[in-house]
Amino acid sequence: MEAATTIELLTRVREKAPLIHNITNFVVMNSSANILLAAGASPVMAHSPAEVEEMTSMSGALVLNIGTIQEDWLDSMILAAKTANAVGIPIVLDPVGAGATRLRTGAIHKIMENSDISVLRGNCSEVLSLGSDDIKTKGVDSSLSLSDQTVEAAKQMATEKKCVIAISGEEDVITDGAAVYRVSNGQPIMTKVTGIGCGLSAVTAAFCAVADNSLALATAAAFGYYGLCGDLASKKSVKPASFQVAFIDQLYTTGDEEIRGHLKLKEA
Repeated sequence: MEAATTIELLTRVREKAPLIHNITNFVVMNSSANILLAAGASPVMAHSPAEVEEMTSMSGALVLNIGTIQEDWLDSMILAAKTANAVGIPIVLDPVGAGATRLRTGAIHKIMENSDISVLRGNCSEVLSLGSDDIKTKGVDSSLSLSDQTVEAAKQMATEKKCVIAISGEEDVITDGAAVYRVSNGQPIMTKVTGIGCGLSAVTAAFCAVADNSLALATAAAFGYYGLCGDLASKKSVKPASFQVAFIDQLYTTGDEEIRGHLKLKEA
């Protein structure tokens, strides 16, 4: 069922080319746009408060990424998020470096206090730091690993925040508080290329934009497809620069056969 759903959602992305509005950081604008294009979606990057509401209203999903957050960008993110809620499109929030500084952690709390997000996607410490002041992030890297305890914490957070919690790691975990999905696709080399993690948030938004039902399953399908592309690209290169090229090519070419044969996505 998971493979069939992943194939169906990827097919819809490629047929409909949903417009994904990204208010994202300077470091990854180019890579996120290329990743979305390779997967079949249409990217737009707009952060001016003069146009974010209009741009969001014509989009299929919204990505908010705080990697290079500034106060005026935070205002734009909240305007865009409120518009997304009003028109009923999904919001994927990427809390880059949450738990590392008060600015980043506070920005995420402010966004979530002023809007209803659909998916909170980050590494373990980024996500769980939002529920505990005792958890810190090392720069933008996770200081925690997944365990049964952290999965339960993620389920509780999903229930409390009324959103999907999606945690990236050696094994990915996605939960809406009830269902829990685990994804074992993906390669360590993916962490050696700036922007691949942020690109996952963008692809997750594309899958959610075309989903009819469960955003948790749509998010898990996006994670599975993305990690699978990493698996296949690593057979061509395990050096960061050439891997990045192989990975984007793989996003473009991966289809039914690869998903049926290599997807490692299961409901726990």
